[in-house]
Amino acid sequence: MVVRKIEVSDAAAFLELSNHVDKSGYMLYEEGERKTTPNQQEKMIERVLSEPNSMIFVAVDEGKLIGYICAFGGSVIRNKHSAYLVLGVHNGYRGKGVATMLFDRLFTWAQEVGITRLELTVITDNVKAFNLYRKMGFVLEGEKVHSLMINGVPTNEYYLYKLI
Repeated sequence: MVVRKIEVSDAAAFLELSNHVDKSGYMLYEEGERKTTPNQQEKMIERVLSEPNSMIFVAVDEGKLIGYICAFGGSVIRNKHSAYLVLGVHNGYRGKGVATMLFDRLFTWAQEVGITRLELTVITDNVKAFNLYRKMGFVLEGEKVHSLMINGVPTNEYYLYKLI
C-alpha cells in the first residue's frame, strides 16, 4: 500500500470510492445523493491542487484507491493557517492502518506548507472514528448540536482540532 498525492487522472476512481464511503452512513452525503460527474470531479481535484494550503492524499493498494484524506485550507488571511479535513476509507480496508498512514502523510504536508491547525467533525455515535481521531492527537473542541438531519432525526457532531 502507498499513500500519494491525488492526480487528476484519479477522478473516476476517487468518485467511485467517495460514493462507496457515503454508504457508511457517517459521511455528509446520503447514499446516492452525490451527483458529481467525473468531469466535475476532475475540476475539483484541479482546484484543490492549485491551492497551496489544500491537498488530497489517496491510499492505493494494488492499483486501487482504498482511502483518502482531503484538507481544505482557509481562503482568507485570518484562516489560511488552518484546514478542514475529510477522511474516507473503503470498508474492506478499515482497521488496517490506512487512516493512520493517510494522517501521517497529511501531518507532514501540513508542516511543509505552514498549516498549524487542522479541524474535522464526526457524528457523535461514530465511536470508532472518534477514537481514531483522538489517537491521532485531535482534541475535542465542542459539540455541534442538531448539525445534521439523518433519517429525519436531529444528529450532533463533535468538532475536533489538532495543532501542528
